[in-house]
Order: sequence, then structure tokens, then C-alpha cells
Amino acid sequence: MLTNIIEIIILSLIQGISEFLPISSSAHLIVVSTLYEFKSSSLLIDVSLHLGSLLAIVFFFRKELFDIRNNQKLLLLIIIGSIPLIIVGYIFYKTGLIYFLRDIKIIAWATLIFGIILYFADKCRFDKKISSNLNFKVILYIGLLQTLALIPGVSRAGITITASRFLRFNRFDSSKISFLLAIPALAGASVLGLKDIIGQNFDVSYLVFIAISLSFLFSYFTVKYFLEYINKFSLNIFIIYRIIVAIILLLIIYN
Repeated sequence: MLTNIIEIIILSLIQGISEFLPISSSAHLIVVSTLYEFKSSSLLIDVSLHLGSLLAIVFFFRKELFDIRNNQKLLLLIIIGSIPLIIVGYIFYKTGLIYFLRDIKIIAWATLIFGIILYFADKCRFDKKISSNLNFKVILYIGLLQTLALIPGVSRAGITITASRFLRFNRFDSSKISFLLAIPALAGASVLGLKDIIGQNFDVSYLVFIAISLSFLFSYFTVKYFLEYINKFSLNIFIIYRIIVAIILLLIIYN
């Protein structure tokens, strides 16, 4: 029992932190679960972790999300920007391609390549803000690039921030766009996961509630402190981290 709880704490910590940072949560969860053969890792736990992150981001942006009258345009743009990921994600899911991509080699190279791309994107001159520069064309471009996040290692947060930075949005607004786009993405992942476990015999144990609760807490504080951090510093620390992780994985793979 203690082992299961420890595993859930680790998985919740990984999900909560890496989901909203440009380092790929799926890659971290796959690698850690594979290397250490976590017994608590299951589809139900995976759904619980995503649900916790979803509740956290909705709670964090609750004022903007529920103030529909004043934020109608922003909410509409977020929905539009999420359509490409929903369509491509569903195709990948139905064809089984989503499982083929869960390969350590793919994760390692994607972590390295898209980390380098993020480096160059973060060097762009920034002068645009959500309030005045986010429109249909811009959000659709970001949404199309977001589909690359279906490849573990790319990072959904990483690719959306990269796209926003290339479009000259400042770091704070780039991160905010990424966080808002996470809501439909996490909702979609949760729905697909629930679809798979409906009809199956599963035990909604205390581990599920622990996973949701801890994922919520870790996700909420990650969003909160990342937005504070990004106002003062560059993304270099995350880029360096990605390169180090990629090199370690490549050494393990090709050694």
C-alpha cells in the first residue's frame, strides 16, 4: 500500500509540474513508468492525473473562463485553436498511431530537437499581447503546431509557447495562451481515457482520489509560480534541462 501511494505521489508530481512547463509531461510519465515499472500506473490513474490538472487550470483561470460576457472572443479563439488537436488527436487515437509514438527513441530526439527550436523562438523580439494581437489567424497557426504535441517529447506547452514566441508574443502572454489551450486538450484526453475504461471492471480506490488531489495541487502551483518566473527570466533553464534529459536518454538507447 505504501509503495502504491509513493508511486502515485511521484506520478502526480511529474504530471502536475511537467504538464504546464515546456518539457513534455507524456514523455516524463512514459519514461519514468517504463524504467521503474510502476505497478500503480494504469489508464484510470492516467485519467485521474489529467483530470487533476484540468481542474487546476480551470480553477486558476476561473474569473476569465466564467466571465463569458467580457471574454467571449478569447474563449471562442481558444475553442478554434483547439480544433486541430482534437481532430488529429482523434485520428491518431483511432488508428493506434498514438501508441506507436510512445517510443523512447522518438521521445529522446523530440525532446532534443524541439528544445533547440524553443531556444531560437525565445530569442525573438516580443511586442504583442493577447488583448490586442490574438486573432483567428494567429490562434489557428498556434493550434496547428499544437498537433505536434501528440509526439511525446515535443511538449504541448513547449510547442504552443514556441509558436507564440515566433509570433512575437511576450513570454507571459505566450505562456497564458499555452495554459488556456491546455483546457480543451486535457478535457479531450480525459474523455478519451474515460471512453476506454467505461464498461471495464475497475476499482475506484483511494489511489484515484489521491492522484486527482495531488495532481491538482502540483498543477495549480506550477502555473502560479511559472507565470511569476516567466515575467523575470528567459526559458533557458527549461531548454538546458531538455537537452540534458535528451542526451541521457540517447546515451541509454545507443550505448
